[in-house]
Amino acid sequence: MIDRLNLPSGEVRLPAFFPDATYGAVRAAGFEDVYDAGLHGLEMNSYHLYSKPGARLIKSLGGLRAFTGFKGAILTDSGGFQLYSMIRENAEYGEIREKEILFRPDRGQEKMHFTPEKCIQAQFMYGSDIMMALDLCTHPDDPIEAQEKSVNLTIKWGKRCREEYDRLVKTVKGPKPLLFGIVQGGRNAALRMECGKRLEEIGFDGYGFGGWPTDENGKILYDVLQMAADAMPDNKVKYAMGVGRPEEIVNLVKMGYSLFDCVIPTREARHQRLYVFNDGMDTPDGVFVPDGKFYHFHYAMDDEHIRSAEPVDKTCDCALCRNYSKAYLTHLFKVGDSQALRLATAHNLRFYGRLMEQIRNGQ
Repeated sequence: MIDRLNLPSGEVRLPAFFPDATYGAVRAAGFEDVYDAGLHGLEMNSYHLYSKPGARLIKSLGGLRAFTGFKGAILTDSGGFQLYSMIRENAEYGEIREKEILFRPDRGQEKMHFTPEKCIQAQFMYGSDIMMALDLCTHPDDPIEAQEKSVNLTIKWGKRCREEYDRLVKTVKGPKPLLFGIVQGGRNAALRMECGKRLEEIGFDGYGFGGWPTDENGKILYDVLQMAADAMPDNKVKYAMGVGRPEEIVNLVKMGYSLFDCVIPTREARHQRLYVFNDGMDTPDGVFVPDGKFYHFHYAMDDEHIRSAEPVDKTCDCALCRNYSKAYLTHLFKVGDSQALRLATAHNLRFYGRLMEQIRNGQ
C-alpha cells in the first residue's frame, strides 16, 4: 500500500481522512481546528462550488487555496454524484446523455451542459491537488443494464477527462495535481473488474469507489467495496469516497483503501454526539475491534453530565478536552451558544485525526 501522497500543497501520509468542506468551509469549525486535529486535507464539492460562487470567480481570486485560506491538501470531486442524485430524485432536473449531463438547476428553462471537459476545467480553475474524473453513478440495486451503461459512460468520460487533463496540465508551473478515476459497476464483480481494468489502460494516479457505499438501511456494503478494491491496482491510491464511520475505516484499510472522506464526524458533533476511545484504545498499541467496539459516544445533553467537572475524554488533546468540562459543554448546548458546535466539532475531528495516526503507526 502507498504510504504517502506528494501533492502541490505538500506531503500527505496515508491512510488519511479528509473532512468534507462542501462549499469550501467545514461546518461549525475553522481550518485551524482541522490542522489541530492532525488532518491534512479537505474534500470540496465541485458542483456546489461551480454553482456558488462559481469556478471563474474562484480562479480570479487565486484558486481555492487563496479564496478559502486553507493551506492543506484539497481534493475536489467531479460533481457527477450530486447531479445524478438530483436527476434520479426528479427528472425535471435534467437528463444523462451520451456525451454530457444536461442539468436544469431550478427545474426550469435554464440549462447547464456539464461535460467531462468542463469538469476538469473547473478543477484546474480551483487549483485542486487531487481531481476526480466525471463518472456516471448508479445505485447498487439498479438493473444490470443501468450498471453496464454506467461503466461504459464512466470509461468514455474518463478518457475525455484524461485528455483534457493532459492538455491543461502543461500550463501548470511546479508540482502537478493528481487525477483519479472512479470505478463503477454496482454489485457486479465482473463489471467492477472491467471498469477498473479499462480505466487503468487510460491511466490515472488513483481510483475512487463509485456508487452508494450503503444499502437502503444505511448498512455499509463491504462486499461491494471489496469488489471495487479488487478492481483497483495495488500500486495506486484506493479512495473510499463517502466513507465512513471509525469501524468502517479500520475494516476498509485492511481491504487496501487508504483515503477517506465523509460528513459523519462534523454531523455527529452538531447532534451532540462526540466520539471517545474506550480504555486501552487510546495509544498506538491499541487493538481495534472490527465491529467498532473500540469507541463509544459521549451524548452531551445527557443529564448525568450536568455536574461533571471531567473532560469529555481525558486522553484527548483537543481544545474542548484540554480546557472545558462535560458540564460546561452541556451548558453551552442548552443555551444554544455556537461555541458548543465548534468545540464538539473540533473534538470529533481530533478523534478522526488520532484514529488515522494510530492506523498509520500500527502498519
